[in-house]
Amino acid sequence: MATLRLAHRGDWQRAPENTPAAFDAALAIPGCDGLEFDVRTSADGVPVVVHDATLRREHGRAGRVRDFGADALGRLGLPMLATVLASLPEWAFLDVEVKDDPGPAFEDILEGSRGSSLDRAVVSSFEAGILARVGRSRPAWPRWLNVRDLRPSTVRVASELGCVGVACAWPAINERGIDRLAAEGLVLAAWTVRDLPTYRRLERAGLVAICAEGDALDPR
Repeated sequence: MATLRLAHRGDWQRAPENTPAAFDAALAIPGCDGLEFDVRTSADGVPVVVHDATLRREHGRAGRVRDFGADALGRLGLPMLATVLASLPEWAFLDVEVKDDPGPAFEDILEGSRGSSLDRAVVSSFEAGILARVGRSRPAWPRWLNVRDLRPSTVRVASELGCVGVACAWPAINERGIDRLAAEGLVLAAWTVRDLPTYRRLERAGLVAICAEGDALDPR
């Protein structure tokens, strides 16, 4: 199976990160197979697409995402998950990274877009508790544990959660870690690669996906 090239928060060099414009720009790049983007939850339980817990860096506003209702966040330019999913082509693979407790609306919206088996998509998170909750609610959904190393204890957590794989910071990926994952039957993805030589090296290692930006996303 060929390695999936996933645009990290879309192509944020051409449009603001985690926006429909950035996603459209990324999917227009030859060789881009899909997207990685981030989901948080508004004060009234609506899933929104945004990376940071606060609004300062991306939107120039004080306050935390979770303290605002969906209408207020929409006026600030944050896209709703439902709107984003409705605009994306079915062929695009989606790595949906959940940043905080998503609530039932998240699962219903994602299922409405990608089906009960979550076709061409995966739910990922750094938070084991989030992945455990999603696993209980939607046991058929593939999940990746996002990690910063491939130590035995890290791999054990992913296995015990019932994840299909892990997404690891690329500098921590080595042959021993790859073998450790293979022994547990787990696939490996990498984040976030910015140069083409590193991308090619990881691609040769047989990773399932590489989260890319810059020259690694668009080597033209």
